[in-house]
Amino acid sequence: MRTGKIGILYVSVLVLLMPALHVDWALSEPLGKRVVLDNGIILLVSERPGVPMIVVDVLIKAGSVFEPDQKAGLANLTAGLLTRGTTKRTATEIAREIDFMGASLSTGADYDYMEAELVVLKKYSEKGLEILGDILINPVFAQEEIEKKVLEIQGELRKNEEDPGWVVERQFLKTLFDTHPYGRIIEGSEESIKNIDRADILGFHSNYYVPNRTIIAIAGDITLQEAKDLVKRDFGNWHPKQIQENQIPLPRGISETISIKLDRKVAQANIVLGHLGIRRDNPDYYALQVMNYILGGGGFSSRLVNEIRDKRGLAYNVDSAYVSRKYAGYFQVELQTKNPSAADAVRLVLENMKRIRQNAVSEKELEDAKAHLIESLPLRIETDKEVARNMALLEFYGLGLDYFDKYPGHIKAVDEKDILRVAQEYLHPDRFVLVILADLKETRS
Repeated sequence: MRTGKIGILYVSVLVLLMPALHVDWALSEPLGKRVVLDNGIILLVSERPGVPMIVVDVLIKAGSVFEPDQKAGLANLTAGLLTRGTTKRTATEIAREIDFMGASLSTGADYDYMEAELVVLKKYSEKGLEILGDILINPVFAQEEIEKKVLEIQGELRKNEEDPGWVVERQFLKTLFDTHPYGRIIEGSEESIKNIDRADILGFHSNYYVPNRTIIAIAGDITLQEAKDLVKRDFGNWHPKQIQENQIPLPRGISETISIKLDRKVAQANIVLGHLGIRRDNPDYYALQVMNYILGGGGFSSRLVNEIRDKRGLAYNVDSAYVSRKYAGYFQVELQTKNPSAADAVRLVLENMKRIRQNAVSEKELEDAKAHLIESLPLRIETDKEVARNMALLEFYGLGLDYFDKYPGHIKAVDEKDILRVAQEYLHPDRFVLVILADLKETRS
């Protein structure tokens, strides 16, 4: 469902470490077909006959950005309770029916949306879709289930506090985004989820779980007509609603370097350094993907790995990423190093950020990066699961189902001047947030 620490969803192109074959690739047709139903549901279908199974991925514009700050965790709690009972089924009955079919059903929230995923055999597709519609439209949010779920989340939060990487990431996001919703963690805090009651959950569900905010993507052994019939049967009586939602503000950003050091008895320093980035709809997204691959996103091919890991042995792993969401984004470098070498590692990160802003990348770096980004693309849509989820995300971000056909052209068009331009515009080695969690008595300033 969600990937990465603290619910981070990396919507940037997945980079896989594979040989650069330098071959062209593109889809011969859109990833799927698109239909808008009468009640506003956007239905996306990819007909992939063969394995008698279907995957349904549902995105609803009901993420944590829409919850009040004092109720942080409301979206996540609401999504997590959907399988805990409906007006027709108890939590036990839902679990029993899903198990009987050999299916899987999961729900969760991210910053911009909630997501539900159903994987079910073709012969049980009618029953599977019926249950999916039931949990999304008819949850009861029983008080005893709310109390159990809250305890579970509080336990997870306490466990997360033991993970240095999670703690550093949380502090980084909080400092960078300040009061913006992206500065909160999706699960909320132990304090904030205590402020959420059943009325809050019912109100959030009533406001945001509506068909005209819903994308349903289906991939597998199913035709467009079969999918339409099923979705109309189980979601057709779901009534649309126009809501007056709060405008999501732009983050304020930072004008100077902010350095935060957290003292813990750890063997390795955990470091995150970064600043605001771009939204997913920014036209410079593609040039930034290529630039970031060269800088730190390309695994063993990247400059940061070469300089910090290979040449100096200061870190086993170091990487950089542009995380681009609906309303804002950010750039970050993550690494772990021995406590005494933390300052040296940070210095090398900044030196490499400055260097890529000052000098054009080499022709080989550029061509290798472009080849890897293009050639790893097919691996993102090998399975029905990947196809369904990618269709839903492409629709959510307004990228179109022909995205995989157009993407290679966008990457091929990037040249050395584009890399230098976006590095100078979007990389800020002079103003950033730096969070270091380390045994501070062992680090050097």
